[in-house]
Amino acid sequence: MFESIRMAPADPILGLSEIYDTDKRKNKINLGIGVYIDEMKNTPVLSSVKQAEEWLLKHETNKNYLSIEGIHDFNTATQNLLFGPNDDSIISRKRTRTVQTPGGTGALRIAAEFIVKNTKSKRIWISSPSWVNHRNIFLAAGLEVYTYPYYDNNIHSLNFDKLYSSLKNIKPNDVVLFHCCCHNPTGIDPNTEQWNVLSELSAKNQWLPLFDLAYQGFSKGLREDLEGLYIFCKKNEELIICNSYSKNFGLYNERVGACTIITNSNDDAERVLSQLRVVIRGNYSNPPAHGASIVSLILHNSTLRSIWKKELKNMREHINHMRNLLLNTLQDNSKNKNFDFIKHQCGMFSFMGFNENQVIKLRDQFGIYLVGAGRINLAGLSDDNIIYVSRAIIKTLQDTQSSYY
Repeated sequence: MFESIRMAPADPILGLSEIYDTDKRKNKINLGIGVYIDEMKNTPVLSSVKQAEEWLLKHETNKNYLSIEGIHDFNTATQNLLFGPNDDSIISRKRTRTVQTPGGTGALRIAAEFIVKNTKSKRIWISSPSWVNHRNIFLAAGLEVYTYPYYDNNIHSLNFDKLYSSLKNIKPNDVVLFHCCCHNPTGIDPNTEQWNVLSELSAKNQWLPLFDLAYQGFSKGLREDLEGLYIFCKKNEELIICNSYSKNFGLYNERVGACTIITNSNDDAERVLSQLRVVIRGNYSNPPAHGASIVSLILHNSTLRSIWKKELKNMREHINHMRNLLLNTLQDNSKNKNFDFIKHQCGMFSFMGFNENQVIKLRDQFGIYLVGAGRINLAGLSDDNIIYVSRAIIKTLQDTQSSYY
């Protein structure tokens, strides 16, 4: 039965790390995978996380299964982190339900299967470009995947006119996915006015908005990074949020995420939750406990929460420092090109808009590993390698100038 199975292509992100690991060059640099790296070139375990784990180790009393929807306190903490204790319409009116999931990826898959099995929605629209795994997840769940224009490589910015022209033709009941903040891979988010326009268009054309929230706190702040979501909530009574705690808590291998669905009423929310349970039961039955217990404890404990917020702020500031350092170093090494677009991007990545040949040249000639069209993980840069990376980029652009600008 297995002799006819074909070899699947390598994953464009995780597969790249496997190639990187086999590279014997000492000066190789992995700027591909989206993992935070500190000044010491480590992916740190946060102090708040360590303290929470120590408390859990001392007070844990059993290893029993969780409920299908996960830890109740974790789901409550997620809702409060999204909407805050002062919300007067969503949490207080019990219009929302949250389920714990294995990472943000698991949240997206559960949301997609819920949509396919329980709504009229059969199509989802994602930005071009988008996170490479979006398409895989939604296709596997049974949704048809379409794209809307987002980023203009010629101006290194959001092309809102094309985006709007495309979205205004999307039919009612279609799902439209937005990156809540720190758009992956471009680092370009809509501004306040643009979010308002999109929210009004969504309400008018009766889409189902789906927000992917993987980087809360990595752009401007925990609340500030939810601006687009809040604007949509004012005009759209039904929407879905899939969030991940991998980045802002550094819990990558714990796989901690949540799927939150906002409805018109408490009755609708109860029916939604019942169907989410059915989807989860047929997938992984119930989620793992450890990572969600850490997040729940930190968010409910004022001391640990304060420590975590400071650590998150430090990560955000380090990334912003590396963004400015990359911009200045590139500009210092090339007087003929303008790299100002880098400062207008936000989050963990800088999107260079390279073509495939340029990405391959950087990897083969300089040992610099990027994914897609040159998505740079800024946290992978350091004071030690920034000049080398910048000169390699400049040399690559000079050798392939006609295909960049």
